[in-house]
Amino acid sequence: MVMGRSFDINAIKGIAIDLDGTTLLPNGILGKRTRDCLRKLISRGMHVIISTGRAIESSEKYRSEMGAQGPMVFFNGAEIADVPSGKILYTNLIGMDVVDYGTDIARNLNIHYQVYMPAGISPDTGKEDANKKWESLLIDKDDPEADNYYKHTGITPVIKDLKTVAAFPVKGCIKGMFIADPSYHDEIRRRLKDRFGDKINITKSFPTFLEILNAGVSKGEGLKIAMQLRGLKPHEVIAFGDEENDLSMFPAAGYACAPENAAEKIKNVADFVYGPNTEEGLALYLENVFNV
Repeated sequence: MVMGRSFDINAIKGIAIDLDGTTLLPNGILGKRTRDCLRKLISRGMHVIISTGRAIESSEKYRSEMGAQGPMVFFNGAEIADVPSGKILYTNLIGMDVVDYGTDIARNLNIHYQVYMPAGISPDTGKEDANKKWESLLIDKDDPEADNYYKHTGITPVIKDLKTVAAFPVKGCIKGMFIADPSYHDEIRRRLKDRFGDKINITKSFPTFLEILNAGVSKGEGLKIAMQLRGLKPHEVIAFGDEENDLSMFPAAGYACAPENAAEKIKNVADFVYGPNTEEGLALYLENVFNV
């Protein structure tokens, strides 16, 4: 365990945890030791704030297992929701022109692209649908990447000609996502930035996931909102993450932690580096620090 700044253990009232690569095992399962540790901390009054790129639907099983409740960060900060009620507290959508151009890029490079529509919107017409509880995942075509994403998240996609989505009568989408070999990522970033500049935020949330969000959207901004709703101050929160999309959480919280499996640029700015997610390093760290 590599440690940087020390903190007053008695002042910590909350932990913000990324899921994939940080809290979950590599196979996408919440380990028993991690689950039990988080449940014990919650029983003591600790705020456990999930901060993930995943959708509410895809995160719910983990939230339920650990017993966490309250405002959480989803879609890398594009949405803040109270769980388990599912009430949406905040959203920040990307424009339909961004979604449309993303489709052009994906078709030109022959790579996978998908978009998330807001909850309560029909994936077929783009009109309000009171029966649509969760956000809709739309894909241009069924391919191996779509199958792998389903296995990763459990979310069933709707196959839709994404060029027609731009005409939907909605303000925007939650996010667009490319799933492609990282060798494509720089080219995708370049094309999007050349077109939209600082009107969008592009971040990597998984080795092959490149996400397009509206300007001002990040886990850090989402965490600030969730903390405010919970009455937490920065020095009372520790953030845990492993990938580029987690970086913005670190200055939002008072302290930052990263597992050994994290990207180097994440570990370089973390206050503490602990064991890898393959060994439930988060649980081991929390057990040691909070004596659970």
